[in-house]
Amino acid sequence: MTKRAGILVAVGAAVAGLVTAAPSTASAPPAPATGTDTVTPRVAAPLRWTGCGTKAYPTLQCSTVRAPLDHDNPSGRPVTLALSRIPHTAKTSQGPLLVNPGGPGGSGLSMAGFVASSLPAKLAAQYDVIGFDPRGVGKSTPALNCVPKYFDPVRPDSVPDSYEAERTARDRAASFAAACGEKHGDLLPYMDTVSAAKDLDVIRRALGARQVNYFGYSYGTYLGAVYAKLFPERVRRLVLDSVVDPDGVWYEDNLGQDHAFDARHKAFAAWVAKNDATYGLGKDPAGVEAAWYGMRDAVKKHPAAGRVGPGELEDTFMPGGYYNGYWPRLAEAFAAYVNDKDQDALATAYEDFAAVDKAGENGYSVYTAVQCRDAGWPRTWSTWRNDTWQAHRKSPFMTWNNTWYNAPCATWPVEPLEPVRVTNDRIPPALIFQATDDAATPYEGGVTMSRRLKGSGLVVEQGGGNHGITLSGNDCLDAHLVDYLTDGTLPKGGGSGGADVVCDALPEPKPAPATKAGANLKGRTLHGLLGFRG
Repeated sequence: MTKRAGILVAVGAAVAGLVTAAPSTASAPPAPATGTDTVTPRVAAPLRWTGCGTKAYPTLQCSTVRAPLDHDNPSGRPVTLALSRIPHTAKTSQGPLLVNPGGPGGSGLSMAGFVASSLPAKLAAQYDVIGFDPRGVGKSTPALNCVPKYFDPVRPDSVPDSYEAERTARDRAASFAAACGEKHGDLLPYMDTVSAAKDLDVIRRALGARQVNYFGYSYGTYLGAVYAKLFPERVRRLVLDSVVDPDGVWYEDNLGQDHAFDARHKAFAAWVAKNDATYGLGKDPAGVEAAWYGMRDAVKKHPAAGRVGPGELEDTFMPGGYYNGYWPRLAEAFAAYVNDKDQDALATAYEDFAAVDKAGENGYSVYTAVQCRDAGWPRTWSTWRNDTWQAHRKSPFMTWNNTWYNAPCATWPVEPLEPVRVTNDRIPPALIFQATDDAATPYEGGVTMSRRLKGSGLVVEQGGGNHGITLSGNDCLDAHLVDYLTDGTLPKGGGSGGADVVCDALPEPKPAPATKAGANLKGRTLHGLLGFRG
């Protein structure tokens, strides 16, 4: 569910081209919906839209809307939310389709262009596809950045080998929490999913729509479910892809990630072993995995190119747990270091996949602010330590790394809220997508959410390990998405284990050369937008 803003290479040009300064020209109000299955907008002042098109998405428009910082005090201090849209072109509109890539902390401005261009043209033309930066994120103001350069290399080893090392890491996390409180103390009480969901209703009203359609990935599934709980009468269609387990928000969900990411790392090692003719790291998956941990030991003693220590190495390979399209590139760097002692190859992979820029600092600041505020976290460090070591013994790949990523919540300066119980029988049937081997949001979350949302349909990608599975090249999945967004049709039966329908996963990527391997451009674009820990 988390958001690591390292590379966004596949969509860098598109993201860089977005401009969300205050618009200078007004667009026409949203066209009234017609027909029995369309949205009738309420009368509202039109948003002011200006062109902010990119080479990839030339018709993209941008705007802003103001929302109360404290929704219980609507006349108080405002925040400004940055919006984007691809406007509908069909004579009959199905209303706005709000899209969100996850996080918390993920920017959603480019998602409007991606979703509109990925759906069939006839269907996309029926929607105003709306992207947005949630409060605190990206072009929305004020934006958070608690500790600039917090992730600069080389960080201490994530796995503590002494009490002193653990104490140092604890102090570092606590200092991040304290800095957030000192710098953004006026904002932190209002950085939470409920406030963000209420912002969505501000956006709905500004769009002049009686109801909205919503399409969220990863954390965006939880945001959508919370919105549906708060405003069930405002939901027309709801699509959730790669689903947060609403019963584990957020400490238990993160423990579940530890084991799931380790399983995906083992799957990566098995793929490298299967392609030994290309990578030369051995045909035994366990041997390949041992070579990876040997590389980790080596960069602990001598960070590669002075920049990649063990924490940076974990960050570099973690994206492979989100999307196997990255495996060829990661395997190439892995083999170059182990076989040729090429430190620069590893350092380049780190820069491409894991180095954190200002957008990443903003994303992490929002991530901690929202997750630490949304729900209670253990305040006794021994609970964190015992749970982490227990998980690490079984799943060592990223368990301690994940603990330190979340550890500011142990001393967060704002008291937590109670998690929202998203159980809902008041909304139209939702459509849920989940891969069986997803690491960031393990499979059980999709099943749980489908049970919480009465009448929903669950589409399962059997054997799929990617996080974010629609609009990324799987025609079976996308057919169900298109049917649902066209007229609300849900899949009917034929699945097992709670699924309504099962689709086969896409084939694994082909090995090097990495520049040509796994050339699934939709998948690469989507996963660039979703980011990491997204």
